[in-house]
Amino acid sequence: MAVPNTLCIPKPSYWISPIGKSIGIKSTRSKRAAPNPILEAAYNQNNRLRHKAVIGLAKQIDLTERQIERWWRLRRAQDKPSTLVKFCENSWRLLYYTYSFVYGVIVLWDKPWFWDVKSCWYGYPHQSVENDIWWYYMISMAFYWALTVTQFFDNKRKDFWQMFIHHMITLLLMALSWVCNLHRVGSLILVVHDCADILLEAAKITKYAKYQKICDCLFAAFTVVWIVTRLGFYPRIIYSSSVEAPQILPMFPAYYIFNTLLLCMLCLHVVWTYVILQIAHTALKSGQMEGDIRSSSSEISDSSENARPLSNGRMES
Repeated sequence: MAVPNTLCIPKPSYWISPIGKSIGIKSTRSKRAAPNPILEAAYNQNNRLRHKAVIGLAKQIDLTERQIERWWRLRRAQDKPSTLVKFCENSWRLLYYTYSFVYGVIVLWDKPWFWDVKSCWYGYPHQSVENDIWWYYMISMAFYWALTVTQFFDNKRKDFWQMFIHHMITLLLMALSWVCNLHRVGSLILVVHDCADILLEAAKITKYAKYQKICDCLFAAFTVVWIVTRLGFYPRIIYSSSVEAPQILPMFPAYYIFNTLLLCMLCLHVVWTYVILQIAHTALKSGQMEGDIRSSSSEISDSSENARPLSNGRMES
């Protein structure tokens, strides 16, 4: 999930960019498409190329269908952020997730519910909110609000709607748990979700820096941590809220909404786990990690490996 530079004050490019350049990451962009007002107008109207559109454009201008497809690939590639920009964005997220996870572990270390999930329900609803938990919640909520808003201004990604749904569910869970004084279970969910993201962002950074072996190791570690936390610890929290909580305290309407949102997020985790395992399987066959979960749909290359057939048999990236 990419976070544009508007999230960073000061912008990460001011202080992370020199680090990227020092390790050989370039800020150069792909070759620019030749100026063409007619094609530019068509592109601005819809940047997804359709075969019918290609035929119509070929009749208007003195270009072949293949030349139009080639122009379209170059034009879409222009909208991609440079590797250096992506390095800055991922570095910023790496710093945030590292802070959030470390801070979350520190503030929860002496809390009884960190070691025994059932303690989330003892004494409910008379559970006070300590200052460290308050800050943990507020900063996390601000971050996810920023992700949700800036997602509409960032390059649109293949899993745009999955990520949007994920952010909205996260915000609803946080807001509902805060209003209903379910901050104990909410803080557990936050810390469980942050740890795997650290390794994912680190793997992306090392890939941009062309440290492929380190990237492969980090991605392997990420896969293991993701499965353990998202399909191990997280379902344990859901089990506690679904089975143990009703045995300890009387249920209320907001509880059922809260639990439903937890289950919806688990469904997203299952989908993403499938994608991650696909990438891991491909990496094992090729000898290195080539894919990138949550990658941009606008990432175009001239390689036929990234092309897909149009209805007339031609290839479009």
